[in-house]
Amino acid sequence: MSSSQNMSDEPKLAPVASSSLGSRLRTYFLTGIVVTAPIAITLWASYWFVTLFDAWLRPLIPAVLDPGHYLAFRVPGIGLIFALLGITLIGALAANLVGRTILAFWDRLLNRTPVVRSVYKGTKQIFETLFSQSGASFRSVGLIEWPRRGIYSLVFVSREVDGGQIGLEPGRAMYAVYISTTPNPTSGYVYFVDVSDVRIIDMPVEDAAKMVISMGLVFPEGDGQVKTIAANIEQDTAQRLLQLPGKKTAT
Repeated sequence: MSSSQNMSDEPKLAPVASSSLGSRLRTYFLTGIVVTAPIAITLWASYWFVTLFDAWLRPLIPAVLDPGHYLAFRVPGIGLIFALLGITLIGALAANLVGRTILAFWDRLLNRTPVVRSVYKGTKQIFETLFSQSGASFRSVGLIEWPRRGIYSLVFVSREVDGGQIGLEPGRAMYAVYISTTPNPTSGYVYFVDVSDVRIIDMPVEDAAKMVISMGLVFPEGDGQVKTIAANIEQDTAQRLLQLPGKKTAT
C-alpha cells in the first residue's frame, strides 16, 4: 500500500521541478536581454552613425589624406573625423570678421530666396536655441490635466508668454509647454496654458524625460519627486471637492 502511494506521488513532483527550472531559465533569459540589449543597440547606433558619415564624406576626401589608401583595409570613422574638423573650422572662420562677412552674405541670400527662406529661418532658430550658450532650454517640469480633467500629464515648460503674443488677451500670463509622446520624446504637442493651470513640480527635466521614454517604468531615484506629484494631485482633488454643490469651505 505504501509502495503504490509512493509511486503515485512521483509524477506530482516532476511538474514542480520543471516549473521551477523553466522559471529560472525565463528569469535568466530576461536578465540577459536587459544586459545585452542596451549594449547591442548602442554599438549598432554608433556603427550606423560612423558609416553614414563615411558614405557621405569619404568620396570627397583626397586619397593622400585617406589612411585606407595606404592600408590593406578601410579605417572606419575617417568621414566622421573630417566632418568634425570641417565643422570646427567653419566655426573658427565665423568667429572672425572675414567669416562673419561671408556668412552674413549667405544669410541675406537665403533669406531672400522663396521657399528656402522659410526652411532656413526655422532650422536656424532651432539650432541657435539648442546649441547657443545663451539659448533657452526647458526650464522646469509641470503637471496639467490632459487630455481630460482627472488625468494628469507631465509637461516640459519652455517659457512664459503673454497672451497677446499668440492672439489672446494681452497681459494674460501663460506657459508654452511641450507634451512628449511615449516612448519617442522627439514627437509631441505644444500647448499654451494659463500659468494657474500648470503645477510646477520639483523634478529635474532629465528625470521627467526618463519617465516619458520608459513609459512610466523608470521613476526618479528617491521618493521626493513622487511625493510632490502625489501631493499636487491630492491638493487639486481636495479643492475640486470643495467646489462641488453643497460643499462649503470652512471659515
